[in-house]
Amino acid sequence: MANWFECKIRYDKLQENGAAKKVNEPYLVDALSFTEAEARITEEQRPFISGEFSVSAVKRTKIAEIFWNEGGDRWFMVKVGFITIDEKTAAEKRSTSLILVQASDFRSAFENFTEGMKGTMADYEIVSISETPLMDVYKMKVVD
Repeated sequence: MANWFECKIRYDKLQENGAAKKVNEPYLVDALSFTEAEARITEEQRPFISGEFSVSAVKRTKIAEIFWNEGGDRWFMVKVGFITIDEKTAAEKRSTSLILVQASDFRSAFENFTEGMKGTMADYEIVSISETPLMDVYKMKVVD
């Protein structure tokens, strides 16, 4: 199972008018520890940022799963309520999970989520879908 960490990078971004503006952009990284997450985001961002930058925050997320879609350029967080029945008491229990969905807009986020949930045996309902400020998501690199 993946451990997803949200890392924020602070740097001076060159605007279209030529002015430099301080930004603090969030990224998601699959890592085993906070230290590894900081090292990975530094390694991933170094080629894209000219000048100095710093990792301003690293925090563990509660993302259960990610549904990838190469056609998407934005990230949406889907909060899902799973409905289970307790066999002893016959009571309905609800548990929530967070699933990150890559999509180009809200409609395709819903469609990609629905496609990703096909074949799921559990009953569920979508509690919310919201666009995240995430700039990019970096999977764990597979070493041959």
